[in-house]
Amino acid sequence: MRDTARRLSTTPQAPHRQGQTASSRNVALLARGVSSAAPPLTVLILTILAWDLYVRLRDIKPYIMPSPLAVWQRWTGDLGFFYGEGLVTMREAAGGLVLGGGIAVALAAVVAHSRPLERGVLPVAIAVKVTPVVAVAPLFTIWFGFGMLPKVLIAALVTFFPLLINAIVGFRAVNPQALELMHALNASGWAVFWKLRVPSALPYLLSGLKVSATLALIGAMVAEWSGAGRGLGRVVLLAHSNLDMPTLFAGILTLATLGITLTAVLSLIERRLLFWHESFRAGARPR
Repeated sequence: MRDTARRLSTTPQAPHRQGQTASSRNVALLARGVSSAAPPLTVLILTILAWDLYVRLRDIKPYIMPSPLAVWQRWTGDLGFFYGEGLVTMREAAGGLVLGGGIAVALAAVVAHSRPLERGVLPVAIAVKVTPVVAVAPLFTIWFGFGMLPKVLIAALVTFFPLLINAIVGFRAVNPQALELMHALNASGWAVFWKLRVPSALPYLLSGLKVSATLALIGAMVAEWSGAGRGLGRVVLLAHSNLDMPTLFAGILTLATLGITLTAVLSLIERRLLFWHESFRAGARPR
């Protein structure tokens, strides 16, 4: 009877405890979000205040450097226009990221197994990396026209090298004991690649993807300077020609927000895919 009474008295408390646990978890997540957002927001606010103070004290003309308020009014006053042009640039960057990233990962999967092939491929990849995009973009416009293709190719060029290097390092960063175990089990090369090398390379691939995503946006925007009907690059180029600095800064602001959003989405995907990795475990501390 006493055991039954104890069970009846303690059973209703379980949902209450679960509610307390869920609420405390939400509070902890909110506190973590505020603590992570506070430093960049503080730097951003201080930068805007310094910018505004500099413009006012030096009495700089709007066609040289506009005030933050003028940029904000121009941006919010025609937000649909700026993000419509931004989506054009985003599509070009996404196409280049898929193309350049796909080629880089496929090539890295082969190069990771062959040092001689690596010595043959890396000089070409480095040459592609150090070639100025501004010099190549006009050539691509002449060869492939004024459509979307040359912008995608330029974005692919700038994303190729970071993903190639990260993928090569990742495919080689396997646990030696795990590799010996796979060989002891007579696993095929395909099984070793998918079950061991790909999971080991995921942290490197996703880190390289975050770097390459922002580079793809910049590459697509620069490619639009050589000839485009739409896109943020065209907006910035025309604003520069007309000395319309608020529009120019608003275009840059649009590109920045797109880059931040894209990086945040990729970081969320990274956290979801790499929940098992030591860097994302609860209580992990940076080294």
